[in-house]
Amino acid sequence: MLPKSDLTHPHPHQGAPVLRAGSPVPGAQRGLILLHGRGASADDMLGLAQAFSLPADLAVQAPQASGYVWYPQRFIAPADQNEPYLSSALQRVDEVIGLTQIPAENIIIGGFSQGACLAAEYVIRSGRRWGGLLVFSGGFIGELGKARQPIGRLDGTPVFLGCSDMDPHIPLSRVEETARLLEDMGAAVTKRIYPGMGHTINQDEITLAQQIISAL
Repeated sequence: MLPKSDLTHPHPHQGAPVLRAGSPVPGAQRGLILLHGRGASADDMLGLAQAFSLPADLAVQAPQASGYVWYPQRFIAPADQNEPYLSSALQRVDEVIGLTQIPAENIIIGGFSQGACLAAEYVIRSGRRWGGLLVFSGGFIGELGKARQPIGRLDGTPVFLGCSDMDPHIPLSRVEETARLLEDMGAAVTKRIYPGMGHTINQDEITLAQQIISAL
């Protein structure tokens, strides 16, 4: 979970629904948190979960962003332009994880597009080991060209990053920066850049993410 200092902003996402599948919470031994993209829904993430072969003791949780948007500006905008929504989104992820009562090392956090950026940002700020991180078309949040230093250690957290080389929403340079930062924090990163792919998730990404889920 995040340091308390990160949880001090107004909370526009508080009370938004969480959709669930798989093993009941509490009681599950493993968890998968999936975060939807801008304008999408938690239901879309449950659809993504159906693409995987999931263990019987794994709980899937997909929180819904208020207004279907986690934060209003692009993820490469100055951070203050996305407040208080960004801090609220991070806090909402923190709350959902807390409800699982599952150790962090048994939880995989993932998402697509805006949700992928939020997932990466959450894990990077946490500075601790997780069961896995799945970043489908995303990267950490913050302005381009600003160096970011590692905080904490991810201690071998398995990470998958996948993106097109010409994604209209995700600069390739940010995907590369995110991979380097996660590696510097001690994560085990698998990165795939797909030539000419659109803003989507392909079968190869599903296969590589499945390996992290199966190893949990």
